[in-house]
Amino acid sequence: MIVYRHGMDVLSDLLHRAHARNALVRQLIQRPPWALAFTGAPPLTVVAALGGHASVRLDDAGVAPARLAPGDIALIGGAHAHTIADSPATPPQAVIHGDRKHVVGGGEGAAGVGAAGVGAAVQRSLGPRTYGDGLPGATIMLRGACELRGEAGVRLLRMLPPLAVVPAGPRTRAALDLLATEVAHDEPGQDAVLHRLLDLVLVLALRAWCAGPEAPLPSWHRALADPAVGEALRLLHGRPAHRWTVAELAAGVGMSRAAFAARFMGMVGEPPLTYLTGWRMTLGADLLGDTDATVAAVAREVGYADAFAFSVAFKRAHGVSPSAWRRRTR
Repeated sequence: MIVYRHGMDVLSDLLHRAHARNALVRQLIQRPPWALAFTGAPPLTVVAALGGHASVRLDDAGVAPARLAPGDIALIGGAHAHTIADSPATPPQAVIHGDRKHVVGGGEGAAGVGAAGVGAAVQRSLGPRTYGDGLPGATIMLRGACELRGEAGVRLLRMLPPLAVVPAGPRTRAALDLLATEVAHDEPGQDAVLHRLLDLVLVLALRAWCAGPEAPLPSWHRALADPAVGEALRLLHGRPAHRWTVAELAAGVGMSRAAFAARFMGMVGEPPLTYLTGWRMTLGADLLGDTDATVAAVAREVGYADAFAFSVAFKRAHGVSPSAWRRRTR
């Protein structure tokens, strides 16, 4: 069932529906030179430098390596193999896939620390979820790896380039410090605490990156700052199953129908009801994948009076019927 949230802004709605799951958070404390290569990465990875500098390079995206200063955060959008190191020139000393580590030049074995990090050579545990040598001069890193849900997750990832860097700021640094403190504890409910703190870091980093001048954001995000169009988007996301008309939306934001339609089209790049249809198809796709509701029930949930009309729109948007989509996603 869709829970409608009156007044929720578009980005919050998207983040809620794409809510990260199966998150893993690890801390690495390692003296240079060091380099860890990660394969089989999840759709979204968060890397942060707490102390010392680090380099993040993608192995398959054709983008330049990013240099992280203390407090900087890198967002890796997409399941890209990547290497985290003290320098772009340092060759990987270990390759990590899932919860297994292959030490270059050594043997392969279970690392036992999940996808988010292990030391590159002989390591000792410094506490729960923390690995490295812990000696003076070490670089301190945090790495969070998480999955995203369904088509809402796909929409969220489309906002990000393969590698985005968020410079250190007071708000993100405070959240990182809290996450670093909690990652070293092992108390009841600790995983839940870490997942929520990783969510906080992710939201703050994403919001900071979106506010930057060079972020290639979708047009709807830029439109959020407009009082009329932003309010219209909030109305559509608050009640996606409602039988909206352009006239009703225009009245809701205090504009004439013609002026509102032109303004929405100019800022979002598509008419209001076309945008609504696209969002309904995202919601419908996730309902088909996450629930056992019939196609007719899903159709009603997202604002269609009958399954046939929903199926026609769904196939036009996704290239397959709702039933075929359900079989494929499961």
